[in-house]
Amino acid sequence: MQVPAAFEYAKATTVSQTLELLSQWGEDARVIAGGHSLIPMMKLRLARPTALIDINDVSELSYIRVEGGELRIGALTRHAELLDSALVEEHYRIFRDAERVIADPIVRNRGTVGGSLCQADPAEDLSAAFAAVDASVVIQGAQNGVQRSRTVKLTEFHVGPYETVVEAGELLTEVRVPIRPGGGSAYTKVERRVGDWAVAAAGAAIWTDAAGTVSNVGIGLAAVGAEHFRAAEAEAYLVGKPATEESFAEAGRIAAEHSNPVADQRGPVDYKRHLAGELTVRALRAAAARARGQEA
Repeated sequence: MQVPAAFEYAKATTVSQTLELLSQWGEDARVIAGGHSLIPMMKLRLARPTALIDINDVSELSYIRVEGGELRIGALTRHAELLDSALVEEHYRIFRDAERVIADPIVRNRGTVGGSLCQADPAEDLSAAFAAVDASVVIQGAQNGVQRSRTVKLTEFHVGPYETVVEAGELLTEVRVPIRPGGGSAYTKVERRVGDWAVAAAGAAIWTDAAGTVSNVGIGLAAVGAEHFRAAEAEAYLVGKPATEESFAEAGRIAAEHSNPVADQRGPVDYKRHLAGELTVRALRAAAARARGQEA
């Protein structure tokens, strides 16, 4: 029977209280909401926090709204809430696509947006989706009793597998996505079975001008070793190019070339690199069709 090592436990009801508890228990304390990644790691003794701070009752972190020209999503927002939100679907269909292939209803009902991003699993779907739409995150902390806040681009948030820039005593509180009218977005994934981690996945958000030229684009990749979950070289190629199958095919080739997958039980390197290119093309094709007002 797998049993975690001993730990302290407290239930917080506000962000301020959470930060106080994090300060009190030090760098080995962890916050928990869904716990679908942390608890299994604790059972395997891969994670041994000295204290868990339960934030399920911190209701101020559970919301989806538009403010200041941005879609703002509280860190405690559940996957199911993101999937069902009409506001999210209105602006970014990519999240509906991604959430449909994340785990199962049980996990989606309890797992949180902030928890997924902070887990920083290289195969995590929301990290790739948020990377594609140029998201930023808000991180709060406290120093000498004074709360402070900083905003970090998602491309700077993940610093390695299972590592982020969130420091001891800090808490991710919000995700912000700039709203840019006229675009389209999509997410596509290959998995061994329904709800599994990705063998490879790609998300895309694209905007074109009246002539059909790509004016802005974001491409996110999961499970293929893309730096910061982003296909930056493919994005740079596409800007200024026509939104055509030929351009998308070349962008896919570039995305595959710059991916760095590892061989594991889900497949060899060549297969994953091929998927990185193919899924990039599919995501761009679907996103462009949505930008034109055509369902894909």
